[in-house]
Amino acid sequence: MKNRNFVNLNINPCKCCMPMGASTAFKGIESTMVLLHGSQGCSTYIRRHMAGHYNEPIDIASSSLNEKETVHGGAANLKKGLKNILRLYNPKMIGISTTCLAETIGEDIQRLIIEFKEEEPQYKEVSFVPVSTPGYGGTNYEGYYFTIREIVKNIAKDTTPIDSINLIAGSLTPADVRKVKEMMDLFAIKYTIVPDISKTLDAPFTTEYKKLSSEGTKLSEIEKMAGASATIEMGMLVADHLSPGKYLEDQFGIPLYRCPLPIGLENTDKFVSILRKISGKEMPQSLMEDRGRMLDGMIDSHKYNAEGRAAIFGEPDTVYAASKLCLENGIRPLVIATGTRAGKLKELLEEDLKKVDENCMVIDDTDLQTIQKYVRELNINVLIGSSEGKFITEKDGVPLVRIGFPIHDRVGAQRKTYSGYEGSMRFLDEITNTLLDQKYGHYRENMYEKYYKKA
Repeated sequence: MKNRNFVNLNINPCKCCMPMGASTAFKGIESTMVLLHGSQGCSTYIRRHMAGHYNEPIDIASSSLNEKETVHGGAANLKKGLKNILRLYNPKMIGISTTCLAETIGEDIQRLIIEFKEEEPQYKEVSFVPVSTPGYGGTNYEGYYFTIREIVKNIAKDTTPIDSINLIAGSLTPADVRKVKEMMDLFAIKYTIVPDISKTLDAPFTTEYKKLSSEGTKLSEIEKMAGASATIEMGMLVADHLSPGKYLEDQFGIPLYRCPLPIGLENTDKFVSILRKISGKEMPQSLMEDRGRMLDGMIDSHKYNAEGRAAIFGEPDTVYAASKLCLENGIRPLVIATGTRAGKLKELLEEDLKKVDENCMVIDDTDLQTIQKYVRELNINVLIGSSEGKFITEKDGVPLVRIGFPIHDRVGAQRKTYSGYEGSMRFLDEITNTLLDQKYGHYRENMYEKYYKKA
């Protein structure tokens, strides 16, 4: 894109790779092990990122391709890795995610899995889900949704009508997933949520260590998704060819409702409106009270938020939701950026941005070096995004409010709630208090710079 540096190079990427998103999706399914078909460094990188963010033990296997396999193919390594996983972990499902190396040498992952199942019939009860996810094929955002689609495509076969809906969870924290489930329970809706990371990536303490979690979405529930009465998909920027909800609609005629992540007043209202329509019930009293408290909190903080000049970055749907929250609270999102190709982001925000008295930049397929450039030029006073933005904080002194993935330099990312009225208000309070801290922490210095130093 024209706003990037002249070299085809990301400097401080504003994204992670496709296998990262694939691994996150697989980790939300019961008794599932992930194997990356590629070099060993890929699995190490992903384990490190996920363990640091979720503060949970993360096991990800590797087919450990090296120079020999690069020339002659990695079929033998893959099959050996699958056997080791089956022997050591006894999983119900194995998610096989390809990497740059495997895709570059032309590994036919679908054929290799068919071969393995024919050669090892004793594992016929185990589900194998191969997913083509080269790092250069997209970001963790595309990898996440494409993997959910492939899980559904491989397992959802039972078309018997059931009194239940499907919920495709977006890029949420485990605490957010718990909040969303709580909201659906208030409407007495039966549902299957995919993936359900609420306990797999934020598990209670136990004295006994288990290699694989029995929590997460049950495979038996995924099998019945083809007969659900409706699908709610959280994600306004998901391309149709990546969308699990679109697949279920096209293949089985299941009505699809798309909504943004329920972060912010308007976005949460949209999610609640869908729940009301599906259930035929009015908003429960407890939710009405949460909404009222959020409105009250927005009134409390609006006079401080008017001074906010934000740069928001991360995954497309997280950026969209955070931008909407800022816009409805008087914070100017002057830089709205994602490392994913998401041209629709500007279109979705177009009407809201017309109300801002300054020009707001919406940039996709970008990096943090480019974002840092605009942070300096536009006098940004708050960053909203993942820990990757801490380098801008270190160099330019602009505080960072953390949301998204990864968050490595703080504890408790998996326990933070951003969704629903209550979570949105907590998130807004964090942004407002950061602005207040920035203002009063540098008040004397700023006054000196403004009125005395120049004189």
